[in-house]
Parts: sequence; structure tokens; C-alpha cells
Amino acid sequence: MIALGCDHGGYDTKQVVIQYLEEKGIPYKDFGCYDKSSCDYPIFGKAAAKAVASGECDKGIVICSTGIGISIAANKIKGVRCALCNNSYSAKMTRLHNNANMLALGGNVLGKDMVVDIVDTFLHTEFSEDERHIRRVGLLEE
Repeated sequence: MIALGCDHGGYDTKQVVIQYLEEKGIPYKDFGCYDKSSCDYPIFGKAAAKAVASGECDKGIVICSTGIGISIAANKIKGVRCALCNNSYSAKMTRLHNNANMLALGGNVLGKDMVVDIVDTFLHTEFSEDERHIRRVGLLEE
């Protein structure tokens, strides 16, 4: 299950992500926001991150205008490694090397096709399990 969270600046992009998830048959839980009314990204970023940290959801995707603020909010939750990615290479590498369990996107930064490419790459790349990456992720968790 994928946790989703956004603010008003990420609402339209979240709809693109939802369409992708539904087309692929990937279950998700939407932690808001639910329209384009002005709201505070930390509320929704943290809600999605708590679902990932607790194990309720396997991974998460959070979105605000730039992806910066909501990634900071998500990373405040212990056990979350949220990476802001603006291309599929970064999405691949953060899964391979950092075992990131959340992806942050910028709604005003990325086009629809790039969003789909990044999300697909993030969701379908496994952690490398190399000893050096396991060690480094462990150091992040300390």
C-alpha cells in the first residue's frame, strides 16, 4: 500500500499519481489534502510518513509545489527516508542506495510524463542489499 499526501500546490500532481496507481492496480491510501484550498503541507506530509513508519503503508509519495517543504516534513518522522526526486535516475539511485521509503515530488516543477516515470521507477526499484548500502542506511537510522 502506498501512502499519499499533498498540499494545495501538489493536488493536481497527486491526481496524476492516483491515476497511475489505479491503472497499475497498486493500492494506496490518501492522507489529503482533498482539494486546492490553501493548506499546510506538514500536516499531510507527516500523516503519510507516519503511515509508512508504522508499517501501515509500504512506501509513500508526498507532493507540494516544490517538493522541498513536504520532504522536510516527512523526514521529521523516525524511520522515514524521504527523497525529493526530479528525475528517474535520482528515483532509481535513492531506492538502490538509500532504501528510501518515501518519494517527494514538486507539483510546479514536473510535467505529467516525468511524474509517471519517476513514480514508476521509484516503486519498481529494489534496494541493492549491498553491505556498504546496508551499513550507510543503518548510520542514517542512528
